[in-house]
Amino acid sequence: MGLNEFFQSADRLMRTLTKPDWKTYWMSLKIVFAGICVLGIIGYIIRLMSTVLQPI
Repeated sequence: MGLNEFFQSADRLMRTLTKPDWKTYWMSLKIVFAGICVLGIIGYIIRLMSTVLQPI
């Protein structure tokens, strides 16, 4: 892929891109927040198990 083809492809991509609407943006935020919560819960459970099992 030459440099000229790359710039043509990038130009074509920039012309087809659109800014996401509020509904799409809000859905992305909810998914990210849910992922952070799931990771936090998993970390909390691991931490809790490590403190409970430490005296053994």
